[in-house]
Amino acid sequence: MRPISPAWRLHHRIAGLLLLCLGASACAGLNNYLPDRSEPEFYQPPVAAAPSPIVLPTHTWVATAIPTPIPSPTPSCTNNLTYKEDLTIPDGTAVQPGEVLDKRWQVENSGTCNWGDRYRLKLIAGPDLGASSEQALYPARSSTLATIRLAFTAPDEPETYRSAWQAYSPEGDPFGDPIFIEIMVVPPSVSP
Repeated sequence: MRPISPAWRLHHRIAGLLLLCLGASACAGLNNYLPDRSEPEFYQPPVAAAPSPIVLPTHTWVATAIPTPIPSPTPSCTNNLTYKEDLTIPDGTAVQPGEVLDKRWQVENSGTCNWGDRYRLKLIAGPDLGASSEQALYPARSSTLATIRLAFTAPDEPETYRSAWQAYSPEGDPFGDPIFIEIMVVPPSVSP
């Protein structure tokens, strides 16, 4: 057998020490990844972190014109009035000069709008027969019957008179069937 030289022994010892050091440092590094089994672990709930302040970026804004939308001319509901019948004073009724007449028409609000206090009834043809030429239209809900009532006074001159009236929306638009009163003023009868 061949004798081992002292230089070789020295190299062999240094190499062994190096391996031992490397192994020890590698094992020490594993301790960072393995749980410590010496003490039991206890659950600790997470702690909310303090909110950090919000920092908004600073910008230079340039105003731009945004077009204003034009409202649609289409109403959300429709207006309509349907004439049903004369409730008093049928067309051609003979009346005395100066007689006060209580005229009533039955109509239907046949539209989808409810008639409120801004709806009007206006004279559209013939004499006013002593009534104001613009009146409030009887309030009525959609699809219901309503009675329109106006007070007239018969003129003094014997003749046939016809007065026509029309419903108007709050926007001033006429709608529906016109309604009429037609009377014959006759002279008072002479008594013998």
